[in-house]
Parts: sequence; structure tokens; C-alpha cells
Amino acid sequence: MSVPVSATISQNAKPKVIRKTANFQPSIWGDQFVTYTSDDAITHAHKEKQVEELKEEVRRELMTRVDQPSKQLKFIDAIQRLGVAYHFDREIEEALQHIYDDRLDNGDEDLYNVSLWFRLLRQEGYNVSSDILYKFKNDEGNFKESLIGDVQGMLGLYEATHLRIHGEDVLDEALAFTTIHLESMATSRASDPLMAQVIHALKQPIRKGLPRLEAGRFISIYQEDGSHNEALLKLAKLDFNLLQSLHRKELSEIARWWKDLDFARKLPYVRDRVVECFFWILGVYFEPQYSLARRILTKVISMTSVIDDIYDAYGTFEELELFTEAIERWDINFLDQLPEYMKFVYQALLDVYAEIEEEMSKQARAYRVHYAKEAMKNLVQVYFVEAKWFNEGYIPPMEEYMPVALLSCGYPMLITASFVGMGEVVTKEAFDWVFNNPKIVKASSIINRLMDDIVSHQFEQERGHVASGVECYMKQYGASKQEVFDEFNKQVVNAWKDINEEFLRPTDVPFPLLLRALNFARVMDVLYKDKDGYTHVGKTTKDRIASLLIDPVAI
Repeated sequence: MSVPVSATISQNAKPKVIRKTANFQPSIWGDQFVTYTSDDAITHAHKEKQVEELKEEVRRELMTRVDQPSKQLKFIDAIQRLGVAYHFDREIEEALQHIYDDRLDNGDEDLYNVSLWFRLLRQEGYNVSSDILYKFKNDEGNFKESLIGDVQGMLGLYEATHLRIHGEDVLDEALAFTTIHLESMATSRASDPLMAQVIHALKQPIRKGLPRLEAGRFISIYQEDGSHNEALLKLAKLDFNLLQSLHRKELSEIARWWKDLDFARKLPYVRDRVVECFFWILGVYFEPQYSLARRILTKVISMTSVIDDIYDAYGTFEELELFTEAIERWDINFLDQLPEYMKFVYQALLDVYAEIEEEMSKQARAYRVHYAKEAMKNLVQVYFVEAKWFNEGYIPPMEEYMPVALLSCGYPMLITASFVGMGEVVTKEAFDWVFNNPKIVKASSIINRLMDDIVSHQFEQERGHVASGVECYMKQYGASKQEVFDEFNKQVVNAWKDINEEFLRPTDVPFPLLLRALNFARVMDVLYKDKDGYTHVGKTTKDRIASLLIDPVAI
């Protein structure tokens, strides 16, 4: 009997590998950031000298208001919102301690003053009582109708509510009250000069905004305020531009590293997002003293994004099994056992951590790299768990999904890695603390995971992806998509309350370390509020990056 030709070919040919494909959009930036042009040395030195002189002037102004708490609070608020508070950490800490010790004059009936007092002290970790707001309620227990006409006071109270912790019913009620009335004002009082601030705050409250983005925006608002302090305004502008120049220089070094890796050509199925990764890490820390930390963490998150896409959007189950073992072994001798496309990634990952180890060894802090590597191994292990779920078509219950998903979101690993380059504020005890997934890290991870699941699940399911929390919850509880969104949003609100609680003194670790977890949560609120602005880079993300890295502030 004759054998069909097609059958003969199929017996001798290698079986065709069927892969998922994501069709991610290419980078919108090209080589725009590869080159860096700085001011000449004389101009730069002149700007830095101006900054030092202006800092002294602002410092004097801050300290002369010590006997005028309400004015001092407003000045501190302006300093913080203009993005220059990092120059005055000690002075602000002393001023707020003094204000806290003196307490607020309980006779103060000004809603804005009381709200600002509460917000600034809570931000600094002082456990001031929200009971102070009961004075603004009537005999029926509702907020007084007379408050509605006070736009600045209502806006101040709205901002203060985002520092709330669990069990603060008065702040939950205040948020509902101010939101309803501020939304109404935004449509009915368009001509009010405060309306632009109201509209922005409703979308991006101070607590959840990225300090650099908010500073760039607030400079123009502060400039229009007739009572602004000229020295402070000029300092904010000069400082913004000097920082922008520093960040551009850092990004150009990272962009060259990324270009040399040539991932865009070698691995066209992964997201080419090194600029967006740098923007993400600028949200985590922007200050000059964290320049090394930014370089380390941007390389780590860029590699993580590539590895994530290999697990989610390209690798076969057998290849992922090999890659997972390679990461666990962390041994260059394993390289030859990997498929060709994985070799580039594995080599690049080992090189990044070797570079970090070299930097840390110079500082006698090489022990930190062990934690960073172990955190990466933990991440890849849960990536593989999700790959198994996908391979088996398994949709786990939420009790099984969440512990894996809170690791696979990447934040426990990234927050651990964020400590590596931070200098002496980090101790071995701090690494032990972060490695045990404390409440603030878990809360930041919940915000990441659930916000991501809400905006990304449809695109992911269309291209073939492990079930997201949306599918898991719908299957387990027979819930509609909207019911899942409502439940996840409630959990995000609770996670923000957890973060706020962790800032109350005494804290488990120094404030600068807690700030990393907070800032990672803020990045999610900015990038993932309405859509996945990292994967699908649109006008909003592009404009935000341009405002921080391309467009200087007019002096």
C-alpha cells in the first residue's frame, strides 16, 4: 500500500511549535534618549549656585513662620507640592514636630486649616485623631451644608481623607461628602479658578500622585497664586530643570545599555519599554542621592518585563521549565541547555546582577545582592506556577490565586531590589523585614495586582493568558464582571488604608524605606487607573514622560 507524501513529510519534519503571540506595540521613542546633551559646565555651575542661595532664603522663610502655625503649614505644603521638600527634610520634620506638640487650636473653625493640619501631620506619620472633624458636622451627624460653598476647604478636606486608616468612619463619610459636591462644582462652576485643581484632584489626589508629575503641574498653579513666595517658586523651577537634566543623563546611559542588548530585534515579541521602565522607577525615587539606585532598579525592572513576556507571551511550557531551573541555579554553565532566544535573556540577567554585585562590593554591601537574587528566583517560580495553570487550562479559586498573583505582580521582588542601591539608610534587618512580605509590601502588591487585572484582563484573555483574578472570581462566585470590579476596587481602597497605617509612628523601618512601597503603589494609580498605560503607551503616558524628561520648565 502506498503512503501519502504528506504523511512522509510530517514524520520527518520537526513538529511545529505553537506559540502565543501578544503583538505588543513597538517603542514610540526610537533612539530619542540614547544621546544626552547637557548645559556647559559654567551654566550648570551657575544654576547650582543659584539653587544653594535660594535654598538658604527658603530655609530662613520656613523658620521665621514658627510662631504662625497656619502660615507655616501652608508654606510646608507649597514646598512639598513643588517637589523641593527633599532639600528641607530636617527643617520640615522639626517644624511639624513643633506643630504636633502644640496641637491645633480647637477653636479653629477653618475647614481648610484643620484639613491641612491633619493631612500634613498624617503624611509625616503622626497619629493625629480624625475626631477633630466632628466639629464640622451638625446635630444630625451630617457634614454642615454651609461647608459646600467653601471650595478651598472642601478640596483640602477631600485631600485629607486619602490619609485615612481602617475604622475612621468620619473620613469615609467626608470622602463621600466632598466627592459628591466637588464633582457637582466641577460641572457648575467652571469659571472658578480653583476648578482646574478640583478636577485634577478628583482624578489624582495628592496622596496617590507621583511627586515629580505633581511638582511640574503645581509650579504653574503656584505661580498664579498672588501670595506666592518668589524665592520658593524660582527654586522649584531651577531644581525641576536640574533634576530633569540629571534624569536625562541617567536614561541615556540606560538606553545605550538597552540598545546594545538589541532585544527589540532579537526578541520582537516582548515589550520594548525601557523608557517607560525608567519613568516607573522615577516614580519610586527621583532624588539625586538615589541615582545609583535608579540605575540598578531600572535595569532590574526592564529585565523583569522581558522575562514576564517570555512566560506570558512566547515560551513553550517545556522551555519555561528549563528557564525556571536556570534562574534557580543562577549558573552561567546552564546557558547551553537553554533555547537560543533564552540565552540572550539569561546572559543579560546574570550580567545585570554581576554589575550590581560589583557596585555593592565597592561599598562593602555585597550581602544585599543575595536578597535581590532570591527575590528574583521567587518571582520566576510563581511565573512558572502560572504557566502550569495556563498549560492545564486551570482557573484557581481566589484563595489559591492571590498568594501566587501577589508575588507574580513583581512588587515584592522590585521593592526588595529598590533597597539595594539606597545607601546607609538600609540595614540587613531592613532586608529581612522586606523579604518577609510585611503588610505595606502586601498592600502595594494588592493595588498592583487588582488594578492590573481590572484593566488588562480582556486584552490578556484575547491573546491567550493565564486566568486573571477577574476570571477566577467570576467562576468561583458566579459574579458579573462589574461585581468583580466593585469588589476589587474595595480591596484596593482597603490596601491604601493599610499603607497609611504602616506610616503611623513608631514605624517598623525608617520612613525612606516605607516610601518605596508607597511610591510603587502610586505608580500603579497613575499608570493603570483607566487602562494599562505601560503595555499600551498612549498620549497620556507619552505626555507624562515628556513632562519629566523632555520639556523643561520656563524660568
